[in-house]
Amino acid sequence: MLATLDPTFGGHGVFFSNGERWRQLRRFTMLALRDLGMGKREGEELIQAEARCLVEAFQGTAGQPFDPSLLLAQATSNVACSLTVGLRFPYEDEEFQAVVQAAGGILLGISSPWGQTYEMFSWLLQRLPGSQTQLLSHVSTLATFAIEQVQRHQGRLDPSGPARDVVDAFLLKMAKEERDSNTEFTDKNLLMTVIYLLFAGTVTISTTVRYTLLLLLKYPQVQERVHEELTRELGAGRAPGLGDRARLPYTDAVLHEAQRLLALVPMGIPRALTRTTCFRGYTLPQGTEVFPLLGSVLHDPEVFKQPEEFNPGRFLDADGRFKKQEAFLPFSLGKRVCLGEGLARAELFLLVTAILQAFSLESPCPVGAVSLQPAVSGLFNIPPTFQLQVRPR
Repeated sequence: MLATLDPTFGGHGVFFSNGERWRQLRRFTMLALRDLGMGKREGEELIQAEARCLVEAFQGTAGQPFDPSLLLAQATSNVACSLTVGLRFPYEDEEFQAVVQAAGGILLGISSPWGQTYEMFSWLLQRLPGSQTQLLSHVSTLATFAIEQVQRHQGRLDPSGPARDVVDAFLLKMAKEERDSNTEFTDKNLLMTVIYLLFAGTVTISTTVRYTLLLLLKYPQVQERVHEELTRELGAGRAPGLGDRARLPYTDAVLHEAQRLLALVPMGIPRALTRTTCFRGYTLPQGTEVFPLLGSVLHDPEVFKQPEEFNPGRFLDADGRFKKQEAFLPFSLGKRVCLGEGLARAELFLLVTAILQAFSLESPCPVGAVSLQPAVSGLFNIPPTFQLQVRPR
């Protein structure tokens, strides 16, 4: 799947597995997350509580310029940690900071020019010393944290349930199937699933939130229009909820356009053909890797006119109501569509609206100097770092 991470995952866990193992792990993970509140009121309240902590942390900057990257990643990581291992960590916790920074290091490593070269020539480069040492160090930090959390759960598991988080649910399933020699609910699949959920839940959503804030710095007129809509529809005191999305069509359009423009995973996640297939006159053998080039769809000029421009209006109809676009596919498509799509959409909406309800965002440098070009463009498009100032509204 991904040569840079395959030695670690080895086809295990909900993301890197295939076939029957993948079917069982994906179905289990989706059901476990749903039981824990994903897509329900409990999940919304979890994100809203984290949004309040993030707003407090932003207030603590006292109007001074700061890089929001770490705080945003800690906020989204806390949501993932709460669901996966049942813990929330204070932003000052140094071990938590190290885990979050390791997740960011993995994202950077697999997206760097070296990471992309390694994907193409892993058969040669895996024999040589190089940057993979640093990448594996980041993976090791995340794995050590995951192992500690699994061991903590094993020591306090209540066999009668109910599951308090994904790890609990997995351990209960393991106990239920312990006599089945063909079970996919094993220690290795548990650990690799936990590592993936913590990684993906930390970096993918926080990167998109960060890029959205960057766009709002670059385009203050868009930010002002979002502020006007939030004030008009919600007033100053009430925290935004997912039920408000329909009343905030312009805000929703901004969030969709930010995801489209960023195209976080431009090449999509590689897949492999399960059988030899004929496609447009070509015979593709079983096992051929296929990339679903999401970036080309999200930036297709036939669907999105002037696709390199930031234009939330393309997601609004003539009456200003939100308009869906069939080519809006940031979470991929098909059976392996991102399993956290619902959670990601909820976090993006609730975190960004909470920040904009509380603050006006300002850049310490001239707006013209704010760059939107990715700092790294590989498997992931990673936005540049930037300084942000927040002024209470």
